[in-house]
Amino acid sequence: MIAEEVVQAFVAAQERLDLDGSVALMTDDVIYHNIPFEPIVGRDNVRAYLAGWPVDSCVWEMRNIATRGNVVLTERIDYFTRGKDTITVPVMGAFEIVDGKIAHWRDYFDRAALKPRS
Repeated sequence: MIAEEVVQAFVAAQERLDLDGSVALMTDDVIYHNIPFEPIVGRDNVRAYLAGWPVDSCVWEMRNIATRGNVVLTERIDYFTRGKDTITVPVMGAFEIVDGKIAHWRDYFDRAALKPRS
């Protein structure tokens, strides 16, 4: 898969709430950095983090996507629901792909957007 296809497959897995499918697309030593927070290093740690943030649904509305070599940039709006709460997060993401897997994933967003709205 080319870099953009890896990211598209990852987004599809996220939207299916397929944790196994999502982490299968990451390197063992992946770095996941939500820029307002500390980075998470290693596939098992990223899995634990994602599993600890349960949602009922997830939609990543891709506004723009750009690829240069092994780097994929995404401008998107992420929608999460949990019960009657909705979280809408405008995000700028950067994915670095190595040997067909995500080696570094950075998301830039306003931390205040994480507050649920009913």
